[in-house]
Amino acid sequence: MWQLALRTLKFRRTSFVATFLAMFLGAAIVIGCGGLMETGVRMAADPQRLAGAPVVVTGEQTHGTTALTERHRIDPDLVAAVAKTNGVRTAVGDVSVPATVLKDGKPLTAKSDSYGHGWASARLTPYTLAVGGSPAAGGEVVLDSGLAQRAGARPGSTVDIVVQGTTRQFRVSGIAAQQGGHNPHAAVFFTDDEARAFAGGRIDSIGVLPAPGRSDAAVADAVRSAVGDRAEVLTGEQRGLAELPGTLPSKRTVVILAAVFGSSVVLIVMFGVASTLGLSLQQRAREMALLRAVGSTPRQLRRMILTETAVLSVGSVLLALLPGWAIGRMLYGVLTSSGVVSSEIVYHCGWIPMAVGAVVTVLAAAGATRFAGRKAARTEPVAALAEATAGTSWFSVPRLLLALFFLANGIGLAIATTTMEDSPTLASTAGPASVLFCIGLALLAPGITKAMVAVLRLPVRAFSGLSGQLALRNAATANVRMAGAVAPIVLLIGIATGTLYMQSTEDHVSRASYDKNILAQYVLDSTTGGFAPGVVEKVRATPGVTAASELVVTRGFVDRSGGLADADLRGVSAEGVRQSLDLPVVSGSLAALSGDTVALSDKKAREYGVKVGDRLPMHFGDGTAARPTVVALYADNPKQEYLTLPAATLAPHTGDGLPHQILVRTAPGSGTEVHDRLAALAARVPGTELDVSSSLAGRNNQIQQILVSANYTIVAMIVGYAAITVVNTLVSVTRKRSAEFGLQRLTGATRAQVIAMLSVEGVLIAVIATVLGTIASATTIVPYSLVKSDSYLPSGSIGIYLAIVGGSLLLVFGATLLPSWRGMRNPAVDTVKAA
Repeated sequence: MWQLALRTLKFRRTSFVATFLAMFLGAAIVIGCGGLMETGVRMAADPQRLAGAPVVVTGEQTHGTTALTERHRIDPDLVAAVAKTNGVRTAVGDVSVPATVLKDGKPLTAKSDSYGHGWASARLTPYTLAVGGSPAAGGEVVLDSGLAQRAGARPGSTVDIVVQGTTRQFRVSGIAAQQGGHNPHAAVFFTDDEARAFAGGRIDSIGVLPAPGRSDAAVADAVRSAVGDRAEVLTGEQRGLAELPGTLPSKRTVVILAAVFGSSVVLIVMFGVASTLGLSLQQRAREMALLRAVGSTPRQLRRMILTETAVLSVGSVLLALLPGWAIGRMLYGVLTSSGVVSSEIVYHCGWIPMAVGAVVTVLAAAGATRFAGRKAARTEPVAALAEATAGTSWFSVPRLLLALFFLANGIGLAIATTTMEDSPTLASTAGPASVLFCIGLALLAPGITKAMVAVLRLPVRAFSGLSGQLALRNAATANVRMAGAVAPIVLLIGIATGTLYMQSTEDHVSRASYDKNILAQYVLDSTTGGFAPGVVEKVRATPGVTAASELVVTRGFVDRSGGLADADLRGVSAEGVRQSLDLPVVSGSLAALSGDTVALSDKKAREYGVKVGDRLPMHFGDGTAARPTVVALYADNPKQEYLTLPAATLAPHTGDGLPHQILVRTAPGSGTEVHDRLAALAARVPGTELDVSSSLAGRNNQIQQILVSANYTIVAMIVGYAAITVVNTLVSVTRKRSAEFGLQRLTGATRAQVIAMLSVEGVLIAVIATVLGTIASATTIVPYSLVKSDSYLPSGSIGIYLAIVGGSLLLVFGATLLPSWRGMRNPAVDTVKAA
């Protein structure tokens, strides 16, 4: 049986290459999504600046089960407690504060690319003095060698450094060179006391150096006992997380993204492999019938088919391991470049994703072999030969039940989407709806195709003559074959249309809502760690400026009976918020927004059960608990559900501790003069950029916006796989019909007439697939648009839809006409003989 299976593979190269390619690409894509999932679950980062410390103590980055979005700093007294722990040789406290070195008044480093630390922590990388001495008193610094070279600094010279939003002059006491680790940021070292003062008196982490002869694991256990629940102890590749505060929330984003798209990919791959393998077996119906006629038993045929499938699936999976790893690495690169996760997070793709990819591919192939090969193996020889000649029956009760299962689940997810509130998780139900519905339609494609061909019969005959009649006859007698070509195109159009319009709707609604909410015309941006408190007063004093408000955007949590609820937080200045933001007050006053206070929408107030004068229990992004007094309620904007607090209250609980933006409202008719004055002011504040306020729309709704590149990349990958399945199917079907084309030519048809017939068939396939794909995409588009914009129609150009349909047409005609034209270059007699 093995010899027969291998000989069959040798002489059926076209169909088996198509099946092998579907398995290979499917396994690679599943492995890639699995690698993304493993990376999110493990969420580890190799240490860089702390590479010299085998054990790192840092603040807990979770509150209960909720990941914090900002750094949770720890008490400096812990340094002494850790240093006394058995097995610890040295414990060094570490802080990181934005510190930007200037040259000729301009920053030498890009935004958030230069940090200041205490000199004692230099050993944790380690940095060592190359020239000069360590900082001995306040006002002295050590620069890393690269930064010193760019600044033209040397021991004894002075440099201007922006710290806490203020430009200060420091004396360079020495130059340090990095001996190990890999710190990607420029480093500035202050005295330990001065660095701690800049950080507000608390520290970020403690680097622990074990005593000689003591294992890292034993020391880590001892330190955990010493610090208890006051801090977290990290070892190995987890140490890098101490340098990346606020990273853990992205773990949830990556896992959800991998789960949503991974599940869709698994379904699509299983469908693609099954349909390709099923089509291959259908095309071999006559071969199976002949084997049964010469005495082969059903068991022998099943064994032969299973052996062929095993050879193909094992070979494709083994070859897909490395490409699968590379696909996952590419997806990870898209996530890091778009800001979903830090580029320091280590990509992992171990044996589990590879095993999942292998199992999915093998199961899909085994399932297709069982269902597609069962009938050929069981049918009696005479009946099998007759059916192979007349055509293949497609309907069965299991197929109908499976189709209804997918259709019902697709509709169910669409309905569930319409009942949800607008949130970042909306796409997790809307997206898979069209995938499930597409698969359900594909399972019923033979019957649907036959019905639609009957509907299209009159217009096709009216416009295409004899070629159309031949195409209609082929479609009527070979509806299963045509459905095999329709199904993958339905998948392509449905998924591409649904996902791309879902994203375009999100982009439009988010931008329109944010633009409407911002009343200010300009925004000042700091690239040096934030604005000092006096800058906003200077902006207000600028002629032509009617209002200015600091702006801080972060995330926090509201305490509720069921636990913590995520909340978007916005810090503003009471003096300018009413002129800068569209917040129609329902009760209370925004003028009272100072100190320990908060304002929120009337809808959120009802949800949290508070009113003006009540205290709202909550936690800031760094885990600090607060109970601000509610001083105002404003009309709800479902697309901008921020809790609004004073910027001076919220900013200290963010990484840099200062506002990064200032919103500026100018007087009507002020013209370009006020712009020029603001530009001049920005030039006097190092690292400040002036932009129009609409630029803030791109930074709003971060969870959705940062996933745009990832969404498009994964969709492109899925659509690409569907496109390859389309090409595989059409090329295989077309080459299988070479004898049919040869007979037509022998009976008098010209090559042009055969091509015309195939063109009409292509039009039929494209029309049917476009209608079904559009219906399937509606299960994603309609509910998503209803929730987002109260409209049945999505936002976005009609050009998106036309491009998808046009691309599908190119695939259909390219994969049909090109192989046919090439095949008909040979004499018709030879073509018939070869078949």
